[in-house]
Amino acid sequence: MGPMPLSETEVRVLGALVEKAATTPEYYPLTLHALVNACNQKSNRDPVTAYDEATVLDALAGLREKALTHVVRDARATKYRQYFADAYETTDAETALLCELMLRGPQTAGELRGRIERFGVTLNADEVETLLDGLRGRADAPLVTTLPRQPGRREARYAHLLAGEPSGAEAGEAAAPRADRLRALEEEVAALRRELEAVRAAVAELRAVIE
Repeated sequence: MGPMPLSETEVRVLGALVEKAATTPEYYPLTLHALVNACNQKSNRDPVTAYDEATVLDALAGLREKALTHVVRDARATKYRQYFADAYETTDAETALLCELMLRGPQTAGELRGRIERFGVTLNADEVETLLDGLRGRADAPLVTTLPRQPGRREARYAHLLAGEPSGAEAGEAAAPRADRLRALEEEVAALRRELEAVRAAVAELRAVIE
């Protein structure tokens, strides 16, 4: 069984450490400054945050209590290391999938398949689905859940459970905007059809006059 549920800030800080350990090992463990930048970077993040050092230090303190991070001190700087895979007993591929969910929120299996390649993990669609099913079906503590399929989307999205069940806003964050766009498109199509009928009627009247 994994550690206690994390806060949203702890999820971002831990996810950033997991990501950098895999994608830029030459700069890992991270200094506090590097970790703050990793949390707030604009690429591969959703949402983009603006944490300060105090916020990240508070999250690190909570993660240390859960045995998920450790302070590494040397003569030059204090750095931070993560123990995610050890705590949650995940493989490299499972860790990559969870890290992407931690940093970018709910995603489809197809989105995850492409994004975990930067972790050096290459899987086909069936393998991704199998791993997600395994993370979802853990008897002791499921780490992934499947969200209700959104209107207009063919694929279901997955979310991590490291911070507990996803909030209603997170689970359906894109449903309302997508529904609004759909209604707007339907109204636009209806207006275009009315204009087309008007043009056809005008052409028919013109032909009648000419003939």
